[in-house]
Order: sequence, then C-alpha cells, then structure tokens
Amino acid sequence: MTATTPPLPGETPQGHVVGLLDPLFGSVRMREVLSDRSRVQAMLDVEAALARANARVGAIPAGAAGIIERHCDAAHYDLVALGVAAAMAGNPAIPLVKWLTEAVAREDPEAARFVHWGGTSQDIIDTGFVLQMRAGLDLLSVDLARLAHAVAGLASTHALTPVAGRTLMQQALPTTFGLQAAGWLSALTRDRVRLRELQPRVLAIQFGGAAGTLASLGELGLEVAAALARDLGLALPDIPWHTQRDRMAETATTLGLIGGTLGKIARDLLLLMQTEIAEVAEPHSPGRGGSSSLPHKRNPVGATVTAAAALRIPGLVSTMLSAMVQEHGRAAGGWHAEWETLPEIFLLVHGAVVHLTHVIQGLEVDAGRMRENLELTRGLILAEAVTVALAPALGRMAAHQLVERACTQALAERRHLRQVLSEFLEVRGVLSDDTLARLFEPRHYVGLADVLVARALAAAEHLGDRPA
Repeated sequence: MTATTPPLPGETPQGHVVGLLDPLFGSVRMREVLSDRSRVQAMLDVEAALARANARVGAIPAGAAGIIERHCDAAHYDLVALGVAAAMAGNPAIPLVKWLTEAVAREDPEAARFVHWGGTSQDIIDTGFVLQMRAGLDLLSVDLARLAHAVAGLASTHALTPVAGRTLMQQALPTTFGLQAAGWLSALTRDRVRLRELQPRVLAIQFGGAAGTLASLGELGLEVAAALARDLGLALPDIPWHTQRDRMAETATTLGLIGGTLGKIARDLLLLMQTEIAEVAEPHSPGRGGSSSLPHKRNPVGATVTAAAALRIPGLVSTMLSAMVQEHGRAAGGWHAEWETLPEIFLLVHGAVVHLTHVIQGLEVDAGRMRENLELTRGLILAEAVTVALAPALGRMAAHQLVERACTQALAERRHLRQVLSEFLEVRGVLSDDTLARLFEPRHYVGLADVLVARALAAAEHLGDRPA
C-alpha cells in the first residue's frame, strides 16, 4: 500500500489506462464506471458496508466500523501493486483485504480484527461488481432512452416518406422510411423494458462466507446479510449464489440482445449509405470518415463501429453462458472468466449506443434519392399493387399471371411496367388510364405505414421516461 501517486502515463484521473482503440470502441463514462479504480473502490465500499452491517447487529464493536470505513478509499492503494499481488493470490480481494487490515491496524489494532468479518473474497468481488453493474445499467438505460428518442424523431418526421422496401437485398414494395425507423424503435423499446425487468433480479448482494453457509457469523448471519443489502441498496437473495451465475449470464444476454438491435440498425444504415443507394448519410465533420488515399471518400464511422461491436458481443456472451457451468461451491475458472468478459460487453454496448446516437441525431436523409431509387425498376416495385387492383375482376391467380407476364416483357424490353400493362386488353378492360397511373404512385401503396409508425411511437412513449 502506498499514498496516492500521480497517474501513470496515458492514465485518466479516474485510474483507467487509455488504450489506442479505447475511445473508438468504448465510452469515457462507461470506462469510468468500470475502471480499475472504480472496481477497487466498489470492493472497498462493500467492505465498509459489511463493517457497518456487522456493527449494526452487534456482530462487531460499534466503534470498529467507523475506523474500517475511513480506510476504504481506493485512492490510498497502489493499483499496479494490487494487480501484481492479485496474480500471485488468484484474485484481487485477497491482497486488498490484507492491505486494508494493515491500514486499520496502524490506527487501531483492535478494530483491525474485524475487517472482512464473515465475508469471503467472492462476496466482496461479486457484490462490488454488482455495484458497478448498477451504475453501468443506469448509464446504459439513460443513453438508450436518448437513442430511442432520436429514432422516434426519425420515425415521426418520415412517417410518410416513401422508400423502397427491400427483402433478400432486392427491392420488394414501397414502404416509408418512418416505418423502417419505427422497426428500430420497436426493438429498442423492448430492450429498454428488458433492462428495467432485469435489474431487480440481478442487482443482489453476494454474501455467504467461505462455503455459502454464513457459518462464521452463527445465528447473526442472515441479520448481517439483510443489513448489508439495505446499506448498499441491493436486493437480498434467498441464498448465496457463488456458483449459480444466472444473474451475471442474464445481464450478459440482455446486453447481447441490445447489441444485436444496435447492430441491426447499423447494418441497415450502412446499406442505405452505399454509393449506389445513397439514401442517408452520417453527419459530416472535418476529419470524420475520410480516407488516407481517396480524397472523395466519406466513410461511415459510427455505424461501422456499431456493426463491429455487434459482431464481437455474441462471442463474449457465449463465454458468459459457458462460464455458468461451475464446480460445487466455488468455481475453478468459470467465475474468473467473467471478470473481464462482462465489463467488455458493457463497454462495447454502451460505446455502440453513443456512436449510434450521434449518427441518428445528425442523420442526413435524402428523400429525393429515395424517390429516385423507387423508379429504378421502371415500375416493377408496384407490380403487386396492380395485381391487387385486377384481382376482383380477373381472379387472384389470373391477375398474378398476367402481371408476371407483363413484368417479364418490361424487363426484356427495358420499358416501364405501366406502359407495357397499358397495352394489355385485359388491363384496359378493367383499369382506366388514371387508375393505372395512380397505382404507380409509391405513396399510394405503403399500406398502414403511418398507423404502424404511430403504434411504435405510442409504445415507446408508454415507457414514460424522456431523455434529459
């Protein structure tokens, strides 16, 4: 243990050493929540709360808790030395508790006897990380709401903006850009609900002592546990969960679902930004999205980073699921595999949220280009509209076959489908020129797009919270 030392080169005041790619794939705020210093402080917060809980129920002398609490400040500990010691001990709690005990002993040897009273290393590490998870989930919830609000704005503004709907990478039918954004919004709404439902289940203390029996505290064990939970503002589980890792795995899988939602939005945007489509563009600023060799390039940055995060997250989630299979009352490897994996998932998901929010808030939408792309097929995109209009008179199958024949001819002759259809006697006998012309107006064949957009907006609004 040493006094507070100046930051290492490249280290933030919060104690996180910044890597070359950290600003690209993460966020400053989430890195602060999950920094090494925050992790150590969270463990010390648990030690302080444990001392207070023990004192409150009479398990240790009342005066000892205040002395222990005074030394639970991560600024007083050398994190580099702690990491080296953890490599020898097998986890960071063992040397941290030793150093905390030594610090307390220098002030009051009697109080030092009661440091870590009734706890075990995993209690401190797990509960400490749950405190970090709470802060991380709160941060993610706020910023996910901000992203959803931006997407809702897109959906509302472009509820009636016609765009080509695409299936299997091909133009299918007209839709609206607002409805496409509403699809993104609907998924984000469900993700936000998942985050709310998740927290009461996963934000629980871990406290069981060496083998999960609270034996060292005797009859006071459950009282201490309840007092600890109240002090930290966390749930009190029915029993310790040292090797029942569903709480951590559920957190990972929920974040994985959010990562998938973000990746889906990013993939759609990347496709819409292709030169040949060019219906949207990321917000532009000097130095953003340039090329080292091609002066004309305006590469997508935020959507690209988000897509990359979405590719990385599933493998990390898989690690968390695999780590659930643990041995008896304390894992040999499975628990340890979580320590860096779950924080990385948090960082990737939140970094993607931040990037994507910037993109959506400044997204340039080219409605004119969307209209041009609707004309690329020379009317083929509205073949179903004509089929539906002919069906009452000709029958569904006959109408389908007639329009299919016309589509084949239009493609072969590189003519507009409307012009070809106008030459078919079967069509002229059913549809007037004005009716046929109206059928080839994309905005008249977007179905219930505006109604569906309104439903998605209402569902999002129903959550009741708006970003600050």
